[in-house]
Amino acid sequence: MSFRLALHTWTLDTTPLAEALRTARETGWDAVELRRIDFVRAAEQGMDADAVIDVVKKSGLPVACVGVEHGWMWADGDVRRRLLRVFAEQCERAARLGCATMMSPVDVGAGDVKAAAGSVKEVGDIAARHGVRLAVEFNSQAGQLNRLDRLREVLAQAAHPQCGLLIDAYHLTRSGGTPSDVAALGAGEIGYVQFSDVPATGLEPGKALNRLPPGHGVVPFKEFFRAIAATGYRGYVSYEAPNPAAWARPPAEVAREALLATRTLLS
Repeated sequence: MSFRLALHTWTLDTTPLAEALRTARETGWDAVELRRIDFVRAAEQGMDADAVIDVVKKSGLPVACVGVEHGWMWADGDVRRRLLRVFAEQCERAARLGCATMMSPVDVGAGDVKAAAGSVKEVGDIAARHGVRLAVEFNSQAGQLNRLDRLREVLAQAAHPQCGLLIDAYHLTRSGGTPSDVAALGAGEIGYVQFSDVPATGLEPGKALNRLPPGHGVVPFKEFFRAIAATGYRGYVSYEAPNPAAWARPPAEVAREALLATRTLLS
């Protein structure tokens, strides 16, 4: 199996962006995944979006995906208007970076499926105007859209060509899903892939900052990656492993360990 491997900046959350980019490049990752908060933190340090984009471009790393702020599915009023502005802003930044993929987690609460599908259509139109595609991620710790089948229902109702599924090995496993659930997906349903391992013990409801390198937990990664490949997906797969224990270690050590573990599983 052969995938292009991206390093998610949340994996090195306490590392400044410029250093995280340098670490990803020097340890051999193919690309980087950026978050909304990377731009927010830079702004707090006096860097505007133009400066951030310049730093990323100068790193020489492609951008696999750009994240948006979640909460837009069931928001209304001023909150909704702000979130949609943020969504459009992130799409514009992704386009400037040469990135064709956006990602957003689902809302963490609960609401009407039809309303969620309507919101997916709305943000799908925004993505289309910027020439990017949105991958929506179910969250195993969310109140409602916490399984693959539940998010799949929303996307089926939305039926928007610029919107697909984000499959995350961590959330798939914690929600009780299996690689066979992924293998059953139709061609083109997957918009993006993230991965990290699930600890064998110590899981707590609502908590997900315990993610591990592949092979250190219970995710059947060989089967997972085979299932992804079987769907025809050929995009980036991104290592997203937020964990305070990892943040306390040297970033290059964390990045190198994860890349070696991933390549070993894929070989």
